[in-house]
Amino acid sequence: MTDAILVLNGGSSSLKFAVFEERDQLPLLLRGNVSSLDRRPRLRVEAAAGRSKIDRSMGEAPIDMDKAFAAVVSVLAENDLLRRIDRVGHRIVHGGRGFTEATRLDERTLDVLRLLEAMAPIHQRINLEIVALATELLPQALQIGCFDTAFHSARPELAKIYGLPRAMTEAGIVSYGFHGLSYSHIAAKLYDRYGTRAGGRTIVAHLGSGASLCAMDAGRSIATTMGFSTLDGLVMSTRSGALDPGVILHLLQERRLSAEELVTLLYEQSGLLGVSGISGDMRTLVGSDDPAAAEAVDLFVYRIGREIGSLAAAMGGLDTLVFTAGIGENAPLVRERISAAAAWLGVGLDDERNRGGEEVVSAANSRVDVLVIPADEERAVAKEMLIFRSAAAATAREGPR
Repeated sequence: MTDAILVLNGGSSSLKFAVFEERDQLPLLLRGNVSSLDRRPRLRVEAAAGRSKIDRSMGEAPIDMDKAFAAVVSVLAENDLLRRIDRVGHRIVHGGRGFTEATRLDERTLDVLRLLEAMAPIHQRINLEIVALATELLPQALQIGCFDTAFHSARPELAKIYGLPRAMTEAGIVSYGFHGLSYSHIAAKLYDRYGTRAGGRTIVAHLGSGASLCAMDAGRSIATTMGFSTLDGLVMSTRSGALDPGVILHLLQERRLSAEELVTLLYEQSGLLGVSGISGDMRTLVGSDDPAAAEAVDLFVYRIGREIGSLAAAMGGLDTLVFTAGIGENAPLVRERISAAAAWLGVGLDDERNRGGEEVVSAANSRVDVLVIPADEERAVAKEMLIFRSAAAATAREGPR
């Protein structure tokens, strides 16, 4: 029986996976992740469809993606799922201008995606490495890429272009936006709740180790804080967020940093880690008495509050505010402080609901609905794969033209 979809979602230090039955409601068969590949890796598998829950250490030493993938394969084999998989869906961070929907990952497509590695250096290479591993393990399965940039591709042109010479814009130096699969999932949840209005003028805060905001009107992306790369916008765990371009020029010309040193500084040594000098983990910072930790949290909240104002201006108001991803879902204090920063827009939080982890956390008199919705990029990928299957079936019925 081959009736299952495997979804693989690789990050800089993690590999998430999920297996769904290949039918309309996408029943979940298995979900898990290998986390902290760079320090004390751990395998976790949620209980699903009568299967056992797993939470175990994989040792003290760092592991590479090959070993993380091998652990996932072992779990799939133990649960007799490998033989059922006929399609593998991959979250691909960057699709450039050419890939705006789920696409079969043949060699020609992979060659184009490799050219985008420099625009997403900590993600794209890993995503494509996972494609190679899955192709070797399951050569009979269809490998399909779903792209974080695709959700933002229909934004107004003014939300995409920079003040650069037109030739550079036409060559692809534009804002792409990221975290699109997460935003796609939230948009679907908002359709379930509100119907075609989908929450109206909505700002979604995807707050994890990578963080961004997206302004959506009726479920469609209007503007977002990440642009040409995943460095832009908010202060993140170890990424700087938006910088004056003059800072980059100074680092290159006066500090004489090489391109490699600049990449390491901006992607790995900045953000919450750089400001605090302690950690890029919000849980550690919130629990610390160090003034530098408090300043890092203050900066995180300040920048989000400022960007919420910018995105609300782009939409002409705000009806719904959604928190998602690791920090957004699990840090009530951060939600409270961000909501306070957005109080002028009519955001009011119910303290008890917020601390209790309910889905609706807005106060009764709040003019803005405030929600907490868990991220599920894996389900978003699986849904795109069903659409891909339907489109392929329709094309096959029509025959050659």
